[in-house]
Amino acid sequence: MLVDEPTDTPDDQHTGSGLVAEKARRLHRIAELRERGDEPYPYRFDRSHTLGEVRGKWGELEAGTETEHEVAIAGRVMLKRDSGKLVFATVRDRSGDLQLFISKAVIGDDAFEDVKALDLGDWVGVQGTVMTTRKGELSVKASTVELLAKAIRPLPDKWHGLTDVDTRFRQRYADLMMNDEARRVFEVRHEVISSFRRTLHAEGFIEVETPVLHHEPGGAHARPFVTHHHTLDLELHLRIALELHLKRLIVGGLERVYEIGRIFRNEGISTRHNPEFTMMELYQAFADWNEMMDITERLIVQGARDAIGTTVVEIRGETVDLADPWPRMAMVDHVCETLGREVHPSQPVEDLRRLADEQEVPWEEHWGGGKLVEALFEKRCEHDIVRPTFVTGHPTEISPLARADRDDPWLTERFELFIDSREIGNGYSELNDPVEQRQRFEDEQAAKEAGDSERGTVDEDYLRALEYGMPPTGGLGIGMDRVAMLLAGVDSIKEVILFPTLRPEQEPH
Repeated sequence: MLVDEPTDTPDDQHTGSGLVAEKARRLHRIAELRERGDEPYPYRFDRSHTLGEVRGKWGELEAGTETEHEVAIAGRVMLKRDSGKLVFATVRDRSGDLQLFISKAVIGDDAFEDVKALDLGDWVGVQGTVMTTRKGELSVKASTVELLAKAIRPLPDKWHGLTDVDTRFRQRYADLMMNDEARRVFEVRHEVISSFRRTLHAEGFIEVETPVLHHEPGGAHARPFVTHHHTLDLELHLRIALELHLKRLIVGGLERVYEIGRIFRNEGISTRHNPEFTMMELYQAFADWNEMMDITERLIVQGARDAIGTTVVEIRGETVDLADPWPRMAMVDHVCETLGREVHPSQPVEDLRRLADEQEVPWEEHWGGGKLVEALFEKRCEHDIVRPTFVTGHPTEISPLARADRDDPWLTERFELFIDSREIGNGYSELNDPVEQRQRFEDEQAAKEAGDSERGTVDEDYLRALEYGMPPTGGLGIGMDRVAMLLAGVDSIKEVILFPTLRPEQEPH
Protein backbone atom coordinates (compact mmCIF):
# COMPACT_ATOMS: atom_id res chain seq x y z
CA MET A 1 0.00 0.00 0.00
CA LEU A 2 1.37 3.38 -1.02
CA VAL A 3 1.16 6.42 1.21
CA ASP A 4 1.93 10.08 0.60
CA GLU A 5 5.15 11.58 1.91
CA PRO A 6 4.89 13.37 5.27
CA THR A 7 5.14 17.13 5.14
CA ASP A 8 6.80 17.72 8.52
CA THR A 9 10.26 19.27 8.60
CA PRO A 10 13.38 17.09 8.60
CA ASP A 11 14.57 15.89 11.97
CA ASP A 12 17.51 17.83 13.34
CA GLN A 13 19.01 15.49 15.87
CA HIS A 14 21.62 17.93 17.12
CA THR A 15 19.47 21.03 17.67
CA GLY A 16 20.50 22.69 20.89
CA SER A 17 23.64 20.66 21.34
CA GLY A 18 27.14 21.91 20.86
CA LEU A 19 29.52 20.49 18.30
CA VAL A 20 31.56 18.66 20.93
CA ALA A 21 28.48 16.94 22.33
CA GLU A 22 27.20 16.06 18.88
CA LYS A 23 30.49 14.52 17.81
CA ALA A 24 30.61 12.57 21.06
CA ARG A 25 27.12 11.19 20.44
CA ARG A 26 28.04 10.05 16.95
CA LEU A 27 31.29 8.49 18.13
CA HIS A 28 29.31 6.61 20.73
CA ARG A 29 27.07 5.27 17.96
CA ILE A 30 30.15 4.04 16.10
CA ALA A 31 31.30 2.21 19.23
CA GLU A 32 27.88 0.60 19.59
CA LEU A 33 27.96 -0.67 16.02
CA ARG A 34 31.43 -2.14 16.43
CA GLU A 35 30.52 -3.77 19.73
CA ARG A 36 27.78 -5.73 18.00
CA GLY A 37 30.09 -6.72 15.13
CA ASP A 38 29.06 -4.16 12.47
CA GLU A 39 31.61 -2.06 10.60
CA PRO A 40 30.57 1.61 10.18
CA TYR A 41 33.18 2.05 7.42
CA PRO A 42 32.95 -0.98 5.08
CA TYR A 43 35.44 -1.44 2.27
CA ARG A 44 33.13 -1.23 -0.73
CA PHE A 45 29.58 -1.24 -2.05
CA ASP A 46 28.51 -2.56 -5.44
CA ARG A 47 26.02 -0.11 -6.89
CA SER A 48 24.13 -0.76 -10.10
CA HIS A 49 22.97 2.78 -10.87
CA THR A 50 23.79 6.36 -10.02
CA LEU A 51 20.84 8.41 -8.82
CA GLY A 52 20.90 10.30 -12.10
CA GLU A 53 20.68 7.03 -14.02
CA VAL A 54 17.64 6.01 -11.98
CA ARG A 55 15.99 9.33 -12.80
CA GLY A 56 16.96 9.04 -16.44
CA LYS A 57 15.52 5.56 -16.82
CA TRP A 58 12.41 5.74 -14.65
CA GLY A 59 11.74 9.46 -14.29
CA GLU A 60 8.53 9.27 -16.34
CA LEU A 61 6.74 6.71 -14.17
CA GLU A 62 3.18 7.64 -13.33
CA ALA A 63 2.33 8.59 -9.77
CA GLY A 64 1.51 5.65 -7.50
CA THR A 65 3.49 3.08 -9.50
CA GLU A 66 5.43 0.19 -8.01
CA THR A 67 7.84 -1.75 -10.20
CA GLU A 68 9.93 -4.89 -9.89
CA HIS A 69 13.05 -3.16 -11.18
CA GLU A 70 15.77 -3.77 -8.61
CA VAL A 71 18.58 -1.26 -8.14
CA ALA A 72 21.53 -0.77 -5.83
CA ILE A 73 22.27 2.91 -5.17
CA ALA A 74 24.47 4.88 -2.79
CA GLY A 75 24.51 8.43 -1.49
CA ARG A 76 24.79 10.83 1.42
CA VAL A 77 21.70 11.28 3.60
CA MET A 78 20.63 14.92 3.20
CA LEU A 79 17.11 14.78 4.66
CA LYS A 80 15.30 12.27 6.86
CA ARG A 81 11.67 12.26 7.93
CA ASP A 82 10.26 9.73 10.36
CA SER A 83 6.59 8.85 9.97
CA GLY A 84 6.16 6.06 12.47
CA LYS A 85 6.51 2.85 10.54
CA LEU A 86 7.91 4.65 7.50
CA VAL A 87 11.04 6.70 7.01
CA PHE A 88 11.49 8.97 4.00
CA ALA A 89 15.07 10.00 3.30
CA THR A 90 16.73 12.01 0.55
CA VAL A 91 20.14 10.81 -0.57
CA ARG A 92 22.59 12.60 -2.85
CA ASP A 93 25.39 11.45 -5.11
CA ARG A 94 27.33 13.32 -7.78
CA SER A 95 24.47 13.04 -10.27
CA GLY A 96 21.66 14.36 -8.06
CA ASP A 97 19.15 13.54 -5.33
CA LEU A 98 16.64 10.72 -4.89
CA GLN A 99 14.10 9.78 -2.27
CA LEU A 100 14.22 6.57 -0.25
CA PHE A 101 10.99 4.92 0.87
CA ILE A 102 11.86 2.76 3.87
CA SER A 103 9.17 0.58 5.45
CA LYS A 104 9.55 -1.21 8.76
CA ALA A 105 7.42 -4.04 7.39
CA VAL A 106 9.83 -4.56 4.50
CA ILE A 107 13.28 -4.27 6.10
CA GLY A 108 12.45 -5.63 9.57
CA ASP A 109 12.44 -4.20 13.07
CA ASP A 110 16.19 -4.17 13.78
CA ALA A 111 17.18 -2.74 10.40
CA PHE A 112 14.46 -0.12 10.74
CA GLU A 113 15.86 1.00 14.10
CA ASP A 114 19.28 1.37 12.45
CA VAL A 115 17.70 3.53 9.76
CA LYS A 116 16.08 5.71 12.41
CA ALA A 117 19.51 6.05 14.04
CA LEU A 118 21.10 7.40 10.86
CA ASP A 119 22.31 10.99 10.98
CA LEU A 120 22.22 13.58 8.26
CA GLY A 121 25.53 13.36 6.43
CA ASP A 122 25.87 9.57 6.73
CA TRP A 123 26.62 7.66 3.55
CA VAL A 124 24.36 4.68 2.85
CA GLY A 125 24.08 1.94 0.26
CA VAL A 126 20.55 0.86 -0.57
CA GLN A 127 19.08 -2.07 -2.45
CA GLY A 128 15.45 -1.94 -3.44
CA THR A 129 12.90 -1.47 -6.20
CA VAL A 130 11.92 1.61 -8.17
CA MET A 131 8.59 3.22 -7.39
CA THR A 132 6.72 6.51 -7.30
CA THR A 133 4.62 7.79 -4.43
CA ARG A 134 1.08 8.99 -4.86
CA LYS A 135 2.44 12.51 -5.21
CA GLY A 136 4.61 11.29 -8.08
CA GLU A 137 7.96 11.41 -6.27
CA LEU A 138 10.38 8.92 -7.83
CA SER A 139 11.76 6.76 -5.02
CA VAL A 140 13.56 3.55 -4.22
CA LYS A 141 11.63 1.23 -1.94
CA ALA A 142 14.41 -0.13 0.22
CA SER A 143 14.87 -3.81 0.97
CA THR A 144 18.25 -3.27 2.65
CA VAL A 145 20.03 -0.16 3.93
CA GLU A 146 23.74 -0.39 4.71
CA LEU A 147 25.81 2.27 6.46
CA LEU A 148 28.84 3.04 4.25
CA ALA A 149 30.46 5.87 6.23
CA LYS A 150 29.39 7.39 9.52
CA ALA A 151 29.62 11.19 9.56
CA ILE A 152 31.08 12.33 12.87
CA ARG A 153 30.62 16.03 12.14
CA PRO A 154 27.08 17.33 11.38
CA LEU A 155 26.29 18.92 8.04
CA PRO A 156 26.59 22.70 7.85
CA ASP A 157 23.36 24.60 8.26
CA LYS A 158 22.26 25.19 4.67
CA TRP A 159 20.97 28.69 5.33
CA HIS A 160 23.45 29.99 7.89
CA GLY A 161 26.62 27.90 7.90
CA LEU A 162 27.57 28.61 4.29
CA THR A 163 26.94 32.33 4.05
CA ASP A 164 30.52 33.13 5.04
CA VAL A 165 32.48 33.27 1.79
CA ASP A 166 35.82 32.45 3.40
CA THR A 167 34.31 29.33 4.99
CA ARG A 168 32.91 28.24 1.62
CA PHE A 169 36.32 28.42 -0.03
CA ARG A 170 38.25 27.04 2.93
CA GLN A 171 35.90 24.11 3.47
CA ARG A 172 35.08 23.37 -0.16
CA TYR A 173 33.96 19.86 0.77
CA ALA A 174 31.15 21.35 2.85
CA ASP A 175 30.36 23.91 0.14
CA LEU A 176 29.95 21.14 -2.44
CA MET A 177 27.75 19.12 -0.09
CA MET A 178 25.30 21.92 0.54
CA ASN A 179 25.55 24.34 -2.36
CA ASP A 180 23.93 23.43 -5.68
CA GLU A 181 25.46 26.50 -7.30
CA ALA A 182 29.00 25.46 -6.35
CA ARG A 183 28.48 22.08 -7.97
CA ARG A 184 27.08 23.75 -11.10
CA VAL A 185 30.09 26.03 -11.42
CA PHE A 186 32.54 23.14 -11.29
CA GLU A 187 30.48 21.14 -13.77
CA VAL A 188 30.83 24.11 -16.14
CA ARG A 189 34.59 24.22 -15.54
CA HIS A 190 34.92 20.48 -16.23
CA GLU A 191 32.93 20.71 -19.45
CA VAL A 192 34.95 23.68 -20.72
CA ILE A 193 38.27 21.88 -20.24
CA SER A 194 36.89 18.70 -21.80
CA SER A 195 35.62 20.73 -24.76
CA PHE A 196 39.03 22.33 -25.31
CA ARG A 197 40.64 18.89 -25.39
CA ARG A 198 38.14 17.56 -27.90
CA THR A 199 38.56 20.56 -30.20
CA LEU A 200 42.35 20.43 -30.09
CA HIS A 201 42.40 16.66 -30.64
CA ALA A 202 40.18 17.10 -33.69
CA GLU A 203 42.60 19.71 -35.07
CA GLY A 204 45.64 17.46 -34.74
CA PHE A 205 47.22 18.79 -31.55
CA ILE A 206 49.12 16.49 -29.21
CA GLU A 207 48.66 16.94 -25.46
CA VAL A 208 51.96 16.90 -23.57
CA GLU A 209 53.32 17.50 -20.07
CA THR A 210 56.28 19.75 -19.34
CA PRO A 211 58.26 20.38 -16.13
CA VAL A 212 56.85 22.35 -13.22
CA LEU A 213 60.31 22.97 -11.77
CA HIS A 214 62.39 25.32 -13.94
CA HIS A 215 66.00 26.45 -13.78
CA GLU A 216 65.05 29.73 -15.46
CA PRO A 217 61.51 31.09 -14.99
CA GLY A 218 60.44 32.33 -18.40
CA GLY A 219 57.58 32.76 -20.81
CA ALA A 220 55.85 35.59 -18.95
CA HIS A 221 56.43 38.70 -16.86
CA ALA A 222 55.82 37.49 -13.30
CA ARG A 223 57.58 37.02 -9.98
CA PRO A 224 58.26 33.28 -9.49
CA PHE A 225 58.07 31.09 -6.43
CA VAL A 226 61.52 29.79 -5.46
CA THR A 227 62.26 26.36 -4.06
CA HIS A 228 65.36 24.26 -3.38
CA HIS A 229 66.32 20.78 -4.54
CA HIS A 230 68.37 19.32 -1.70
CA THR A 231 70.02 16.42 -3.53
CA LEU A 232 71.30 18.61 -6.35
CA ASP A 233 71.77 21.62 -4.03
CA LEU A 234 70.00 23.64 -6.70
CA GLU A 235 67.67 26.63 -6.60
CA LEU A 236 64.61 26.02 -8.79
CA HIS A 237 61.47 27.99 -9.66
CA LEU A 238 57.88 26.91 -10.02
CA ARG A 239 56.89 27.62 -13.61
CA ILE A 240 55.26 30.92 -14.46
CA ALA A 241 54.31 29.78 -17.97
CA LEU A 242 54.30 26.69 -20.17
CA GLU A 243 55.72 28.44 -23.19
CA LEU A 244 59.43 27.78 -23.48
CA HIS A 245 59.30 24.01 -23.04
CA LEU A 246 56.41 23.69 -25.48
CA LYS A 247 58.36 25.63 -28.11
CA ARG A 248 61.30 23.29 -27.58
CA LEU A 249 58.91 20.56 -28.75
CA ILE A 250 58.12 22.55 -31.90
CA VAL A 251 61.88 22.63 -32.54
CA GLY A 252 61.83 18.87 -32.04
CA GLY A 253 59.27 18.48 -34.83
CA LEU A 254 56.01 17.79 -32.98
CA GLU A 255 54.43 20.69 -34.93
CA ARG A 256 51.16 21.00 -32.95
CA VAL A 257 51.33 20.67 -29.17
CA TYR A 258 49.34 21.87 -26.18
CA GLU A 259 49.28 21.55 -22.42
CA ILE A 260 46.65 22.31 -19.82
CA GLY A 261 48.66 22.83 -16.68
CA ARG A 262 49.04 24.56 -13.37
CA ILE A 263 50.98 27.86 -13.32
CA PHE A 264 52.47 29.57 -10.26
CA ARG A 265 53.02 33.30 -9.93
CA ASN A 266 54.15 34.94 -6.70
CA GLU A 267 51.69 37.80 -6.96
CA GLY A 268 48.76 39.34 -5.16
CA ILE A 269 45.37 37.74 -4.60
CA SER A 270 42.21 39.33 -5.95
CA THR A 271 38.91 38.44 -7.57
CA ARG A 272 40.89 37.88 -10.79
CA HIS A 273 44.19 36.49 -9.47
CA ASN A 274 45.20 33.38 -7.58
CA PRO A 275 48.88 32.49 -7.08
CA GLU A 276 48.30 29.14 -8.78
CA PHE A 277 45.96 28.85 -11.73
CA THR A 278 45.34 26.78 -14.85
CA MET A 279 46.57 27.70 -18.32
CA MET A 280 46.08 26.12 -21.70
CA GLU A 281 48.96 26.87 -24.04
CA LEU A 282 49.26 25.65 -27.63
CA TYR A 283 51.85 26.07 -30.35
CA GLN A 284 51.33 25.46 -34.06
CA ALA A 285 54.12 25.27 -36.61
CA PHE A 286 53.75 27.18 -39.89
CA ALA A 287 51.11 29.51 -38.37
CA ASP A 288 51.13 33.10 -37.15
CA TRP A 289 49.02 35.28 -34.87
CA ASN A 290 46.07 35.28 -37.25
CA GLU A 291 45.53 31.53 -36.87
CA MET A 292 45.95 31.95 -33.12
CA MET A 293 43.12 34.50 -32.95
CA ASP A 294 40.94 32.23 -35.09
CA ILE A 295 41.49 29.17 -32.91
CA THR A 296 40.90 31.23 -29.75
CA GLU A 297 37.41 32.04 -31.00
CA ARG A 298 36.73 28.43 -31.97
CA LEU A 299 37.85 27.06 -28.61
CA ILE A 300 35.82 29.46 -26.45
CA VAL A 301 32.67 29.46 -28.60
CA GLN A 302 32.60 25.65 -28.73
CA GLY A 303 33.43 25.55 -25.03
CA ALA A 304 30.34 27.66 -24.33
CA ARG A 305 28.14 25.35 -26.41
CA ASP A 306 29.45 22.29 -24.61
CA ALA A 307 29.46 23.73 -21.09
CA ILE A 308 26.26 25.79 -20.92
CA GLY A 309 24.40 24.81 -24.08
CA THR A 310 24.43 28.29 -25.59
CA THR A 311 26.84 30.94 -26.85
CA VAL A 312 24.79 33.73 -25.26
CA VAL A 313 26.07 35.09 -21.94
CA GLU A 314 25.30 38.13 -19.83
CA ILE A 315 28.12 40.56 -19.11
CA ARG A 316 27.47 43.62 -16.92
CA GLY A 317 23.77 43.34 -17.69
CA GLU A 318 24.43 43.22 -21.43
CA THR A 319 23.47 40.20 -23.53
CA VAL A 320 26.48 39.05 -25.55
CA ASP A 321 26.53 36.31 -28.18
CA LEU A 322 30.04 34.85 -28.19
CA ALA A 323 29.38 33.47 -31.67
CA ASP A 324 29.38 36.99 -33.13
CA PRO A 325 32.73 37.90 -34.77
CA TRP A 326 35.25 39.31 -32.32
CA PRO A 327 36.71 42.71 -33.29
CA ARG A 328 40.47 43.29 -33.48
CA MET A 329 41.91 46.68 -32.49
CA ALA A 330 45.50 47.79 -31.94
CA MET A 331 46.53 48.78 -28.42
CA VAL A 332 47.94 52.12 -29.62
CA ASP A 333 44.66 52.83 -31.44
CA HIS A 334 42.72 52.13 -28.23
CA VAL A 335 44.89 54.61 -26.35
CA CYS A 336 44.78 57.24 -29.10
CA GLU A 337 41.00 57.00 -29.39
CA THR A 338 40.45 57.19 -25.64
CA LEU A 339 42.86 60.08 -24.99
CA GLY A 340 42.15 61.94 -28.23
CA ARG A 341 45.80 62.29 -29.22
CA GLU A 342 48.54 60.34 -30.98
CA VAL A 343 50.37 57.86 -28.75
CA HIS A 344 53.13 55.47 -29.89
CA PRO A 345 56.07 53.79 -28.13
CA SER A 346 58.47 55.47 -30.59
CA GLN A 347 57.71 58.86 -29.07
CA PRO A 348 60.27 60.38 -26.67
CA VAL A 349 60.05 58.79 -23.24
CA GLU A 350 59.81 62.24 -21.63
CA ASP A 351 56.67 63.02 -23.64
CA LEU A 352 55.03 59.72 -22.65
CA ARG A 353 55.93 60.28 -19.00
CA ARG A 354 54.26 63.71 -19.09
CA LEU A 355 51.20 62.13 -20.67
CA ALA A 356 51.15 59.47 -17.96
CA ASP A 357 51.33 62.18 -15.30
CA GLU A 358 48.43 64.03 -16.95
CA GLN A 359 46.38 60.83 -16.91
CA GLU A 360 47.37 60.03 -13.30
CA VAL A 361 49.10 56.85 -14.43
CA PRO A 362 52.06 55.95 -12.17
CA TRP A 363 55.33 54.95 -13.84
CA GLU A 364 58.84 53.88 -12.92
CA GLU A 365 62.18 55.30 -13.99
CA HIS A 366 63.36 52.20 -15.87
CA TRP A 367 60.25 52.00 -18.07
CA GLY A 368 60.62 52.68 -21.75
CA GLY A 369 58.00 53.98 -24.16
CA GLY A 370 56.42 50.57 -24.70
CA LYS A 371 55.81 49.98 -21.01
CA LEU A 372 54.35 53.47 -20.66
CA VAL A 373 51.91 52.83 -23.52
CA GLU A 374 50.83 49.59 -21.86
CA ALA A 375 50.30 51.41 -18.55
CA LEU A 376 48.13 54.03 -20.27
CA PHE A 377 46.07 51.29 -21.90
CA GLU A 378 45.58 49.40 -18.63
CA LYS A 379 44.52 52.50 -16.71
CA ARG A 380 42.39 54.26 -19.33
CA CYS A 381 41.11 51.65 -21.82
CA GLU A 382 40.94 48.17 -20.34
CA HIS A 383 37.91 48.73 -18.15
CA ASP A 384 35.72 49.81 -21.06
CA ILE A 385 36.06 46.51 -22.95
CA VAL A 386 32.92 44.42 -22.40
CA ARG A 387 32.42 42.20 -25.47
CA PRO A 388 35.17 39.82 -26.64
CA THR A 389 37.88 41.97 -28.23
CA PHE A 390 41.36 41.20 -29.51
CA VAL A 391 43.76 43.96 -28.48
CA THR A 392 46.67 43.71 -30.91
CA GLY A 393 50.11 45.11 -31.64
CA HIS A 394 51.75 45.19 -28.22
CA PRO A 395 54.98 47.18 -27.89
CA THR A 396 58.20 45.21 -28.41
CA GLU A 397 59.49 46.25 -24.98
CA ILE A 398 56.80 44.24 -23.17
CA SER A 399 56.76 41.30 -25.61
CA PRO A 400 60.18 39.61 -25.48
CA LEU A 401 59.03 36.38 -27.15
CA ALA A 402 56.88 37.81 -29.96
CA ARG A 403 57.95 38.65 -33.50
CA ALA A 404 58.20 42.28 -34.47
CA ASP A 405 55.32 43.62 -36.53
CA ARG A 406 56.02 43.32 -40.26
CA ASP A 407 55.40 47.03 -40.71
CA ASP A 408 56.42 48.60 -37.38
CA PRO A 409 59.51 47.46 -35.41
CA TRP A 410 58.25 49.24 -32.27
CA LEU A 411 55.30 46.82 -32.11
CA THR A 412 54.86 43.06 -32.24
CA GLU A 413 52.46 40.59 -33.78
CA ARG A 414 50.92 39.93 -30.40
CA PHE A 415 47.35 40.05 -29.14
CA GLU A 416 45.46 39.75 -25.88
CA LEU A 417 41.82 38.72 -25.70
CA PHE A 418 39.75 40.82 -23.30
CA ILE A 419 36.22 40.03 -22.17
CA ASP A 420 34.54 42.06 -19.43
CA SER A 421 37.83 43.97 -19.02
CA ARG A 422 39.57 40.70 -18.08
CA GLU A 423 42.51 39.35 -20.03
CA ILE A 424 41.42 35.87 -21.10
CA GLY A 425 44.10 34.94 -23.61
CA ASN A 426 47.45 36.00 -25.00
CA GLY A 427 49.11 34.95 -28.23
CA TYR A 428 51.52 35.94 -30.96
CA SER A 429 53.65 35.10 -33.91
CA GLU A 430 56.56 33.49 -32.10
CA LEU A 431 60.03 34.99 -32.32
CA ASN A 432 62.22 32.27 -33.86
CA ASP A 433 65.42 34.21 -34.65
CA PRO A 434 67.94 33.06 -31.99
CA VAL A 435 70.14 36.15 -32.39
CA GLU A 436 67.25 38.56 -31.88
CA GLN A 437 65.88 36.38 -29.06
CA ARG A 438 69.21 36.60 -27.23
CA GLN A 439 69.12 40.38 -27.49
CA ARG A 440 65.56 40.44 -26.14
CA PHE A 441 66.57 38.16 -23.25
CA GLU A 442 69.54 40.41 -22.46
CA ASP A 443 67.23 43.43 -22.43
CA GLU A 444 64.99 41.53 -20.03
CA GLN A 445 67.94 40.72 -17.79
CA ALA A 446 68.99 44.38 -17.76
CA ALA A 447 65.49 45.50 -16.81
CA LYS A 448 65.44 42.91 -14.03
CA GLU A 449 68.75 44.14 -12.69
CA ALA A 450 67.40 47.69 -12.86
CA GLY A 451 64.67 46.75 -10.40
CA ASP A 452 61.80 45.13 -12.32
CA SER A 453 61.45 41.83 -10.45
CA GLU A 454 58.91 40.45 -12.94
CA ARG A 455 61.23 40.61 -15.94
CA GLY A 456 62.95 37.54 -17.33
CA THR A 457 66.51 36.27 -17.61
CA VAL A 458 68.66 34.68 -20.32
CA ASP A 459 67.61 31.06 -20.89
CA GLU A 460 70.65 29.55 -22.58
CA ASP A 461 69.08 26.14 -23.23
CA TYR A 462 66.10 27.71 -24.96
CA LEU A 463 68.46 29.75 -27.12
CA ARG A 464 70.34 26.57 -27.97
CA ALA A 465 67.07 24.98 -29.06
CA LEU A 466 66.29 27.96 -31.30
CA GLU A 467 69.73 27.63 -32.88
CA TYR A 468 68.64 24.23 -34.22
CA GLY A 469 65.85 26.08 -36.06
CA MET A 470 62.22 26.63 -35.12
CA PRO A 471 59.81 26.99 -38.06
CA PRO A 472 57.34 29.87 -38.26
CA THR A 473 55.07 29.28 -35.28
CA GLY A 474 51.97 30.73 -33.69
CA GLY A 475 51.43 30.45 -29.94
CA LEU A 476 48.47 30.96 -27.65
CA GLY A 477 47.75 30.91 -23.92
CA ILE A 478 44.24 30.95 -22.42
CA GLY A 479 43.42 31.27 -18.72
CA MET A 480 41.03 28.39 -18.08
CA ASP A 481 39.86 29.79 -14.75
CA ARG A 482 38.74 33.04 -16.38
CA VAL A 483 36.93 31.20 -19.18
CA ALA A 484 35.11 29.20 -16.50
CA MET A 485 34.24 32.45 -14.69
CA LEU A 486 32.80 33.90 -17.89
CA LEU A 487 30.65 30.89 -18.74
CA ALA A 488 29.56 30.12 -15.18
CA GLY A 489 28.61 33.77 -14.64
CA VAL A 490 30.67 34.35 -11.49
CA ASP A 491 32.79 37.37 -10.54
CA SER A 492 35.56 35.84 -8.42
CA ILE A 493 38.26 33.43 -9.53
CA LYS A 494 37.91 31.70 -6.16
CA GLU A 495 34.50 30.44 -7.28
CA VAL A 496 36.06 28.34 -10.06
CA ILE A 497 39.14 27.03 -8.20
CA LEU A 498 38.28 24.17 -5.88
CA PHE A 499 40.90 25.11 -3.30
CA PRO A 500 41.98 28.75 -3.78
CA THR A 501 44.93 30.18 -1.88
CA LEU A 502 43.84 31.64 1.47
CA ARG A 503 45.52 32.95 4.57
CA PRO A 504 46.08 30.26 7.22
CA GLU A 505 43.03 29.60 9.36
CA GLN A 506 43.40 31.40 12.67
CA GLU A 507 41.38 29.03 14.81
CA PRO A 508 41.06 25.68 13.03
CA HIS A 509 38.09 23.57 14.03
